[in-house]
Amino acid sequence: MTRPTFDRINPVTGDIATTAPAMTVVDAKNAVSAAAAAFPAWSALGPNARRALLAKAADALEAKADAFIDAMMGEIGATEGWARFNLTLAAGMVREAAALTTQIGGEVIPSDKPGCIAMALREPVGVLLGIAPWNAPIILGVRAIAVPLACGNTVVFKASEKCPRTHGLIAEAFADAGLPAGAVSIVTHRPEDAAEIVGALIDAPDIQRINFTGSTDVGKIIARRAAEHLKPVLLELGGKAPLIVLDDADLDEVVKAAAFGAFMNQGQICMSTERIIVVEAVADAFVEAFAAKVATLAVGDPRAGKTPLGAVIDRQTVDHVKALVVDAVGTGAVQIAGGEAVGVLMPAHVIDYVTPTMKLFRDESFGPVVGVIRARDEAHAIELANDTDYGLSASVFTRDTARGLRVARQIKSGICHINGPTVHDEAQMPFGGVKASGYGRFGGKAGIDSFTELRWVTIETQPGHYPI
Repeated sequence: MTRPTFDRINPVTGDIATTAPAMTVVDAKNAVSAAAAAFPAWSALGPNARRALLAKAADALEAKADAFIDAMMGEIGATEGWARFNLTLAAGMVREAAALTTQIGGEVIPSDKPGCIAMALREPVGVLLGIAPWNAPIILGVRAIAVPLACGNTVVFKASEKCPRTHGLIAEAFADAGLPAGAVSIVTHRPEDAAEIVGALIDAPDIQRINFTGSTDVGKIIARRAAEHLKPVLLELGGKAPLIVLDDADLDEVVKAAAFGAFMNQGQICMSTERIIVVEAVADAFVEAFAAKVATLAVGDPRAGKTPLGAVIDRQTVDHVKALVVDAVGTGAVQIAGGEAVGVLMPAHVIDYVTPTMKLFRDESFGPVVGVIRARDEAHAIELANDTDYGLSASVFTRDTARGLRVARQIKSGICHINGPTVHDEAQMPFGGVKASGYGRFGGKAGIDSFTELRWVTIETQPGHYPI
């Protein structure tokens, strides 16, 4: 019998980009069973054996470079540069995960009981469910898989329906590296089946933990469903990253970082700079320089590879950004850059004089627009930065690094960079947010904490003495 499929449409051309299996709930449950069957042998494998296979997986990912680029350009309208960056960082993440296999340590804890050796041990959890989005598909897909595998778990990888081929290539790379069947079990499905399939995966008894990267609204749904089973969840959700510009900042550096942070991948990154909060004393000079920089950021067909900005994911994003701009300008803000979109090719928008009453200040845009908010002074800038439901990434620019650290420690976010862009990711760093941006951490040794179970184990070395 032929398995049903679904088509992913190229957002730029409207043509069929890729075709993928339209799995059912039964198929999803079978994927869980396959991962559960693979767990005993994989978890028993020595750390250096797991390391060697993960290193091969990194090589296998890089060997598929052309296929990844074609898939990302076709499925999400990515530029070649964004696709190559995704692949480079993702391969690095797998190699970092490989290096962690011998770092999953424990400790001996002094016991008050004579002759008792007390140990804290980190052990694999079992089968994990990893759910990754489309916007940075190789990076975030690999992040859902690599450290869990390094810790001895197996993974059911729920691919995004917007990039099923891109995510499918990740699973193929791990299989090509020689990981046992089922160690990474991928699930692809039609968009209309998402809720039913994800619900069934969360409910599956063999699924022990869930990691999800995506919108805050969906993250809440997943957390509520998982809570019914008392299953821990790691959530990396939305953002409204502020970039604070203090009165002593190097404006040339700010302009470069702000343009990159706001418009890399057309602003479709969880860490994207969405609010530039600039102290009034330097606001006019900054806006003039920033407008000149943004004017050089042309948008064009990503297939041609001649412009820094490519396509957004769909017309819904275009309409959402336009609505935010219309609301802001209609209530007193000033548009200093932008223009009409051609299909899903939308130019970079900069809106000055944004205030906290405007939707552009509050709502995640996830598109090529950034608001400039003018602050009275440093204290007001910090107040504005924290005036949000979100708390993923942030930046502060100042020539005084001690001042920068003082400000950074007052910003409520999981990540903060001093004199650097809000968009910054490295495999070994503890990545995650606070408030509506989620909880838990990916990356490095923090990832080990997320993807292992901490157990207390004792050994008695002397005869016992009991009161009864």
